[in-house]
Amino acid sequence: MKFVDEAIVTIRSGSGGAGCVSFRRERFIEKGGPNGGDGGDGGDVILRVDPSKRTLYEYRRQKHLSAKNGSPGLGQQKHGKNGSHCYLSLPPGTIVFDAETSEILADLTDPVKEIVIARGGMGGRGNKRFATSTNRVPRFAQPGIPGVEMKLRLELKLMADVGLVGLPNAGKSTLISSISAARPKIAEYPFTTLTPTIGMVEPPFGEPFAVADIPGLIEGAHEGVGLGIKFLKHIERTGILVHLIDSGGIDPENPLAQFQLINNELAMHSDTLANKTQVVVLNKIDLTGTENRVEAFRNALPDQTVFTISAATGNGVKTLVNHLAQLLQATEPEDKG
Repeated sequence: MKFVDEAIVTIRSGSGGAGCVSFRRERFIEKGGPNGGDGGDGGDVILRVDPSKRTLYEYRRQKHLSAKNGSPGLGQQKHGKNGSHCYLSLPPGTIVFDAETSEILADLTDPVKEIVIARGGMGGRGNKRFATSTNRVPRFAQPGIPGVEMKLRLELKLMADVGLVGLPNAGKSTLISSISAARPKIAEYPFTTLTPTIGMVEPPFGEPFAVADIPGLIEGAHEGVGLGIKFLKHIERTGILVHLIDSGGIDPENPLAQFQLINNELAMHSDTLANKTQVVVLNKIDLTGTENRVEAFRNALPDQTVFTISAATGNGVKTLVNHLAQLLQATEPEDKG
């Protein structure tokens, strides 16, 4: 399944059916009165969360969605059939905007909640409704109220407890595959990960937590360079960021270069990302020659706890998972962005 995080769809609620103009016509009844029934109500367009869905791909293909119109009323005071509703089943974390004004109409996080985004038109009243003592033979009925049409922009922000960020080839895919059942593509070249991957981690204590592997960021990501800007918004909802750094790529003369580059991109994208709780992790310590580089990094960042791991061999990974579980236990849900 392709990962699609944005789509634009046009929706339309159903129009109400017209009321009926009808008169009672029966044998041996000399003066039959009005008996036109009401038209049926148009169907609503309803948003709901489907936890089984992970992308907005189907809404890239199906761009027009409509509820059914109500049926017109009938004689003998028969009410027209109401139009069936149209449901948009969306993945958790979808934000729904008015495409014309960019106003947020819904933020879908609750899997049991349904939101009527466009209500169907009411059916028109039949002529039976207009009969009075002074107008016993009304020869008119109401038309149904038209449905509502609007254009929506759907934007998916993945919901995870922990987001992995770092330069391409920092080892994010290897790490998530070692701590969860997720199996992203892993290779010895940059931008191997082209779509976000979520894995569930079961720590030795506490609740399981979700980790998102975000495609590698590069300088200028906040301006659209590389793949980063497309996915920066996904980590705004995470509670914790794991900043993964390739220890073999640390320059002893400027050890914080990689670290500062990524943090600058996060800050330029939003204050939300700049203020996230961040766990700094130096990866690939199994490679020869990394000891001096790790030491230089730690000396340059003396006030920050720095974890060292080898995602490939598992060295230090359990300690990191335990630390993340402790942080998440101490973090209230509302602290997530």
